Amino acid sequence: MKNLQQMQQVMKQVQQVQEQLQKQLDDLVVEASAGGGMVTVKMNGQKQLISVHVDPEVFTSKDAEMLQDLFVAAANEAARKIDEQLASRVGSLAGGLNIPGLS
Repeated sequence: MKNLQQMQQVMKQVQQVQEQLQKQLDDLVVEASAGGGMVTVKMNGQKQLISVHVDPEVFTSKDAEMLQDLFVAAANEAARKIDEQLASRVGSLAGGLNIPGLS
């Protein structure tokens, strides 16, 4: 019976951590650029692009392939930053759980 109570307590803690993490992801916005700032994107914690800025100088070259590569590079960098933030936040939140054998 005591093990069942402990398991219920652990599940409650996990749910609280999950809710905290979801709130943090909802509030998270990262910015990444490529080409020395020629393309800059902002991405939210759900990995959705929320804004894109292209330096007007990019258009003078009329190099569509380069522009496409810069978009891809900036979006990939933003996604990497989201993953990095997520891993960091999961680690700090999970550290607060009182789960025997986990710490």
